[in-house]
Amino acid sequence: MKTVEFSTTTTLPATPERVFHHLADPANHVGLSPLVVEVRDIRREPGSVRFTAVERFAFGPLRHDNVIEVTLRLGEGTITGDVVSPGGVRVDWGYRIDAVPGGTRVVDHYRLSAPFGLLRFSVGQAKKVQAARGRELTRRFAA
Repeated sequence: MKTVEFSTTTTLPATPERVFHHLADPANHVGLSPLVVEVRDIRREPGSVRFTAVERFAFGPLRHDNVIEVTLRLGEGTITGDVVSPGGVRVDWGYRIDAVPGGTRVVDHYRLSAPFGLLRFSVGQAKKVQAARGRELTRRFAA
């Protein structure tokens, strides 16, 4: 399996603490990723949050709901997670949350591994999600 890494950076007009708490709350992930349509079974533990997410993929008139188990590991200015999806697609991601003049910089980093036949599709979807997440965070914190 091949692995691909990529990042985006978004600057938000909010404190790092506010951004951290927003990203650490699974309920806020609905709509944050255009694929995530439901979050359920939230379980909070010291230093982490576990939950079930439903990702919806649309292929023309067809749709597929992908149910995944997610663990967010909460660190000092970082949130990391990983998911193994059907087909052997593995995504490790992380947010680095830092104070900058006027707000907070969020670096959203992905490491994605997938079998040859799924790599291109998976990377394309992940990059779309990452770009949309930056736009949605900007919208949420600008309000």
